[in-house]
Amino acid sequence: MEFAPKIETIDLNLYYGDFLALSNINIKIPGQNITAIIGPSGCGKSTLLRCFNRMNDLVENAKVQGKVIIDGSNILDQSTDLILLRKKVGMVFQRPNVFDLSIYNNLRFGLRIHRMLSKNDQIMQAIQNGLEHVGLWQELKDKLRKNARTLTLEQQQRLCIARVIILKPDIILLDEPCSALDPIATLRIEELLRTLKQEYTLVIVTHNMQQAARVSDYTGFMYLGQLIEFERTNWIFTNPREKLTENYISGYFG
Repeated sequence: MEFAPKIETIDLNLYYGDFLALSNINIKIPGQNITAIIGPSGCGKSTLLRCFNRMNDLVENAKVQGKVIIDGSNILDQSTDLILLRKKVGMVFQRPNVFDLSIYNNLRFGLRIHRMLSKNDQIMQAIQNGLEHVGLWQELKDKLRKNARTLTLEQQQRLCIARVIILKPDIILLDEPCSALDPIATLRIEELLRTLKQEYTLVIVTHNMQQAARVSDYTGFMYLGQLIEFERTNWIFTNPREKLTENYISGYFG
């Protein structure tokens, strides 16, 4: 795998108190691709994902060692501006976390926090662009004053993705974004992700191996806080190097 990584970790360790949650993680994630992180529950998938925008800083007793390099800069440096980092590296959570506000105000929220746009016509254009990116503009353009919580779960998750996109990130992290959705909605979100990778670097944590096989270009398999294997997805699923990876994919444990 020869490419200039968008995200790279070097000897990354993370402790929750005395518990070693991530052990010596070295990974290089390419830009404008979809990378899936798979592995059994509790193996450190979401913890690794949250290292990429330092969300673990919010966890009491979390301690990080090593480096996380994005676009050549170590984001673990104390000088890192966390507000700018989380604008550059957006995050979509397991369940849609829409605010109890109108669709319009959900989408305007980040623009206001980051003081990006102030004129109403600019805000409206940004909202339209965001909704168009996730295929919701035609459905919602006349319903922007409607409470976002009245939308279907799939629409809410698309809205959350649009809320990230509006801030013009480089990277979008997705933590099991389809786990609350039905199979048809899941396939539509996966189709959306394949479209978005043309503009963004996407990293998705999923417990669904079939989803990883369908949607990702690269896959990392984690077990007990360690990265066991990282390769192109078709290679991981057809010819893994490690017996542990093969056993997991074959369903011997999970």
